[in-house]
Amino acid sequence: MGKTYERIEGRLRAFIEAQPVYFTATAPLSGDGHVNLSPKGRKGTLVVLDELTLAYVDFGGSSAETIAHLREPGNGRITLMWTSFSGPPTVVRVHGTGEAVLRDDPRWPELFARFPEEAVKDQISARAIVLVHAQRVSDSCGFAVPVMEYREERSLHADYFNRKTDEEFNAYCEGKDHIATSLDGLPALPLPLPPLPAE
Repeated sequence: MGKTYERIEGRLRAFIEAQPVYFTATAPLSGDGHVNLSPKGRKGTLVVLDELTLAYVDFGGSSAETIAHLREPGNGRITLMWTSFSGPPTVVRVHGTGEAVLRDDPRWPELFARFPEEAVKDQISARAIVLVHAQRVSDSCGFAVPVMEYREERSLHADYFNRKTDEEFNAYCEGKDHIATSLDGLPALPLPLPPLPAE
C-alpha cells in the first residue's frame, strides 16, 4: 500500500540516496507539447539538501528539455522517481516544482559545493543545477519491477568531457540541436553558456 510523507527523511532519504539511477519527468504547458522523461545516474550528482529540497547537476551530453520546461513562465512542474532493482521492491516519487540554477547565478558556488568533489570532477560539462522543491512525496510497491544487479558506474561521460576546455564545451553545446531551444521551441539554455565561476 502506497503512502505519502510530509518530508524526505530517515528511511526515505536513505533509499533515495542509495539508488544508482532515477528518472525525471517534465512537460510544457502546451497540451500538444512533448512530455520529457530522462534517466539520470552518476553517483553523488543528486543530493538531498533538506527535508523538502533536492538538487542534481545537469550535465551536457543531451538535449535541454527539462531546463526548458522549468524555465517556461508559469510552469516548473517536475517529478523525480526512484525504483529499487534489488532489495525490497519500492518506488518513490517526488512531485514538485523545479528551477534551473545557471552558471552565472550567485547561488551556484554554494550549491555546487554540496556535491561530493569526486562526483563532479568534470565541472566543465555542468550546464545547470536543478533544484526540486517537493510538494508531494510518496512511495508505492515495486512488485512488477524486475530484480537486476547493479554492477558499476560508467566513466564514459566524465572521461569524454574532462578532456574539453570550457570553450570546447561551449562549441559542443552550440553544435547540438535542442540545447538553446526545446523540441517545442521554448528557450532552454542560454548560449554561449556563462563561464564557470572562478574556484
